[in-house]
Amino acid sequence: MKLAIHWFRRDLRLADNPALLAALDAAEAVLPVYTWSPQDEGEWAPGGAGRWWLHHSLAALDASLRARGSRLILLRGPAEDALTTLVQETRATGVFWNRLYEPALVERDSRIKQRLRALGVEAHSCKAALLYEPWELETGKGDPYRVFTPFWKAARSLPEPARPVAAPERIPAPPDLPAGARLDALELMPRIRWHEGLEGMWTPGEDGALARLERWCEQDLGDYAAQRDRPDCDGTSALSPHLHFGEVSPRQAWTAAAARRSELSEKGIDTWLRELGWREFAHHVLYHFPHTPTEPMYPKYARFPWREDHDAALDAWQRGRTGIPIVDAGMRQLWATGWMHNRVRMIAASLLVKNIRAPWQKGARWFWDTLVDADLANNTMGWQWTAGSGADAAPYFRIFNPVAQGEKFDPEGRYVKRWVPELRDLPAETVHRPWEAPPQDYPAPIVDLKQSRAEALAALQALKDSS
Repeated sequence: MKLAIHWFRRDLRLADNPALLAALDAAEAVLPVYTWSPQDEGEWAPGGAGRWWLHHSLAALDASLRARGSRLILLRGPAEDALTTLVQETRATGVFWNRLYEPALVERDSRIKQRLRALGVEAHSCKAALLYEPWELETGKGDPYRVFTPFWKAARSLPEPARPVAAPERIPAPPDLPAGARLDALELMPRIRWHEGLEGMWTPGEDGALARLERWCEQDLGDYAAQRDRPDCDGTSALSPHLHFGEVSPRQAWTAAAARRSELSEKGIDTWLRELGWREFAHHVLYHFPHTPTEPMYPKYARFPWREDHDAALDAWQRGRTGIPIVDAGMRQLWATGWMHNRVRMIAASLLVKNIRAPWQKGARWFWDTLVDADLANNTMGWQWTAGSGADAAPYFRIFNPVAQGEKFDPEGRYVKRWVPELRDLPAETVHRPWEAPPQDYPAPIVDLKQSRAEALAALQALKDSS
């Protein structure tokens, strides 16, 4: 074909981009396009932190394309109308994209594919966001998996992921590129400057993603198994936003880690690859159970008796003013940087759902708007796991004790003291239980941990007995 369109979505990279390579193989010229169409994503349009990241990632992608003789064309959605109009204006005969798996986008992409083909335009979608398509793995009965361990065992029985493909050296552009929209006109950047902390921590874009991956594999990957639960250490990769926006592919991440087997701890590498497996599992579950972002996977949990008077406690949780140091440190880290250590995410979520007894959906919404790595599959999996209502859920009686968790995983209190400076002068013995120290400029706990745990257990037991 003479001209093909590559529709960028959450594959904001040039290396290991199957749809882009397919378009280059099929056509004399390729038009790189991104459609800003939050309306297509229904109630799960990108939140504030995600929009900030997207702005910078699109700018980085445009710079990479310009270095290869092209540029990024920005269009406003809905994507179906924008792409159809662009095809008719440019007389492109093919549109290529990489698949996404959120329910609203699966439906939209199917509709777009049908419409393009009805116009006589070739429409091709490729696998790029995952190592395994959600329909490639199933139980012996032909059902989707609901438990991670057998899912991962089945995945590991398949051949190793193929090696990633290098970025093209040149992307031939058509002679007349459409003007498209200006990036600033998409209004992705916050109007109020709350994002300085994000700018200090992150480098969105493909170059930033590859630099972080390389640094992680060289410096910290071997210690991952031992350090992964320690928020006071730099023991995790922090690649999740780069993976979400597709600035690095899961194949690139897998290959970079696996290549270190001869020099680093096998346990560290395998533990981290297993975390990539959890990401795969989350998308598998979301694809097969599309109701789970807003409803429990198991209907009986819809009857759980949430507290009706939880608004004030929810507000304190969001602001990092619960009086529980490890939780407040995590919530303040989230607000300042758009990210929170995964162990602390579980502790903070447990306090909200099990002790405060606010609906998990409200916690999921807050994370959705404040996380730079807000991902519908992973966010849903994490919150349903904490609530005990979803796939591979924690047993209903598992309720994190945030004090014990803090003392175990932040033993010197370094993490708490960094994010809760009111407590920086407390010794390690009391930093996680400041109510046992002299009065501080810090709130008392908003819940009685022991009593609220007992009430949650009683409610969950009653729910279990009634089912």
